[in-house]
Amino acid sequence: MADKILNSLDPSQFMNRVKEREMAISKASAQLPNAEMPANRLARMLHPKNQAMVVTEIIIHNQNCRSYTLKSETQSCAYFNSGQYLSVEVNIDGNKVSRPYSISSSPKDSLAGVYRITVKAVPNGLVSNHIINNWTEGTKVNVSDPIGTFTYEPLRDEKQVIAIAGGSGITPFVSLAHAVADGDEDCNLVILYSCHTESDILFREELDKLQADCDKIKVVYVISSEEGHINAEMIKKHTAKEPFSVFVCGPQRMYAGIDEELKKFDLKRKHIRFEAHEESTISTDSKTNTSMITVLCRGNKSSFEGAADKTILRNLEENHITPPTRCRNGECGFCRSRLVSGEVYVSENIDKRRKADIDHGYIHPCCTYPVGDIVIEITDSSSSTLF
Repeated sequence: MADKILNSLDPSQFMNRVKEREMAISKASAQLPNAEMPANRLARMLHPKNQAMVVTEIIIHNQNCRSYTLKSETQSCAYFNSGQYLSVEVNIDGNKVSRPYSISSSPKDSLAGVYRITVKAVPNGLVSNHIINNWTEGTKVNVSDPIGTFTYEPLRDEKQVIAIAGGSGITPFVSLAHAVADGDEDCNLVILYSCHTESDILFREELDKLQADCDKIKVVYVISSEEGHINAEMIKKHTAKEPFSVFVCGPQRMYAGIDEELKKFDLKRKHIRFEAHEESTISTDSKTNTSMITVLCRGNKSSFEGAADKTILRNLEENHITPPTRCRNGECGFCRSRLVSGEVYVSENIDKRRKADIDHGYIHPCCTYPVGDIVIEITDSSSSTLF
């Protein structure tokens, strides 16, 4: 049967087909089509370089703390996992700087093009104070794609999660509680939320409703001025007997104490997660109050006097030099720079550099302090005064 089919074929038809194809090719445009591969389109949607948003709602928690609902100027925005953050760009007196803020809204809200972030003003806070004082409904904002690894992972974490929050560190856990209630995350969530006074509690009405509507969520408010700080006894009291993972988010000063309390449990280190994308405030052993910082970038050079008790990145920003950055604790690696000469200080607790970077003199300026005069080489800058 196969032989009969082959014998019935006319070779000249194939020769004509070649000519037809050559003619079609000769008539075709030399311009490549603009079609986008589905995988590339999905990657662009999930990891955009930046996202144009507008402030649509402001919640005033207290004098120093606001929550901002951001709506995408397009139909959607990048999806995120609870615990991730956005790097928010602001323009202060012509100087573009950025800061990371945890997303406190439900992940499903991103499908409607919405994020919510919470900003707490801090003493001498360049960006936080600017946002509190200047953002209004209608303010246009550029943010990064969602970033960070402070997320629940079923392959790594236990089914029971103990979330320990301090102050505005509640934001990623509000998002996680929404994800659990929406069925996007499958875990039993216990939130131990520490505040100095009851008036300092953020999202209380929202958290109370979430735990009332979902039996997988439990929220315990700890008033530190009355009950003291969260300790092993409190954790044990509100924890079921099965294994658990611990997530901690709050001011850095609470981390050492919580870490000591967690040593009283038989926990694997992978089940203890600390979120620390805020800027380091660790003091240095510098013998002087100031340092001469020289910056090299693409053949250009600039020098200025910087403060020894501020990170190199903060010194750069205050002198209108803004290398790319997303976090403030060395996690993202965007500000990675080369130390040409001089001595710097970085705490071992927050040093996230690879060994190769340490060996070859690369630093993360966002969590590194100058110890005396230094020369660094950065890869890029949006500075208009330097370059």
